[in-house]
Amino acid sequence: MSGRCLCGAIRFTATPIKMEIDACHCGACRRWSAGPFMSVSCGDTLSIQDESQLRVFRSSDWAERISCTNCGGALFWRLTGGGFVAVAAFAFDDPSRFAFTEEIFVDEQPVSYAFANETHRMTGAEVVAAMQAKEGN
Repeated sequence: MSGRCLCGAIRFTATPIKMEIDACHCGACRRWSAGPFMSVSCGDTLSIQDESQLRVFRSSDWAERISCTNCGGALFWRLTGGGFVAVAAFAFDDPSRFAFTEEIFVDEQPVSYAFANETHRMTGAEVVAAMQAKEGN
């Protein structure tokens, strides 16, 4: 599937693992994207047309956040070791194909908002445990 940032300087293709959106409520995602980061898991399938406009910010020992240097669009969250990227759901050209199914780091979600959708909800500890279990396999 194809997509782009707001100004169009960054164009990409990626293949979603599942046609599902998750929302991350962690403090880092909320500060980076001015709200929960709503993304689609795309494994290692991301291909970017021109990487010259990318701004990469290493936000932890194991992850980095990627945005457009021109418009500032928050686009990608990826593991520094490779193998996984989460792509901003609404940067895809046709986000209507996705279902909103999961919320993560719900223990960090502010009380000032809530989604009406019925979703699978995971705390930060549950997310970390699931990631560690995947690494062990």
